[in-house]
Amino acid sequence: MARPPSIDEAALLDALIAVFREKGFDGTAIGDLSAASGLQRASLYHRYPNGKEEMAEAVLAQVGQRFRWILAPMREDEDVARGMAETARRLGDFYGAGALSCVLDTMTLAGTPEKIREQARGLAKTWIDVMTEAAQRAGRGPEEASRAARDAFLRIEGALVLGRVMGEHDAFAESIAAMPGILLPGTAGS
Repeated sequence: MARPPSIDEAALLDALIAVFREKGFDGTAIGDLSAASGLQRASLYHRYPNGKEEMAEAVLAQVGQRFRWILAPMREDEDVARGMAETARRLGDFYGAGALSCVLDTMTLAGTPEKIREQARGLAKTWIDVMTEAAQRAGRGPEEASRAARDAFLRIEGALVLGRVMGEHDAFAESIAAMPGILLPGTAGS
């Protein structure tokens, strides 16, 4: 009879996400992943026979699932402004109020295999597309909605970089709070 895993899949992925989020693909060693998960290297390779690249793919797949949940209110709530506000709240939680690096950013740094970079780019594109769609549902024209979505994305991602570089997280809180105003027509963020 096979031994049960010493860490369940969700907890393992959380541990792996934390390492890749902090160190990126190239900066992450198998030893880092082993230490974070509490699993021996052999156990990690048993779960992910193709090694670090397969772990990174699993991490981004999990981040993709979380992003679908984070973005769902903006996409699905009949009250677009309320959906935007809830998505903003969820983004704030996902990024630890700005204290956590963006895994989409760190997984596109030099040294990352193109397949992983493309997966991260796809998630970023989905995020921007959902904001564009929400801005259009709120009444913005297609080009204006696209510009607003890119602006919101740039502000949030820029605030995460500022937080990582300077240790200042107020800009992230401001960016998250401003997101609905950036996307809604006729508001201060227009």
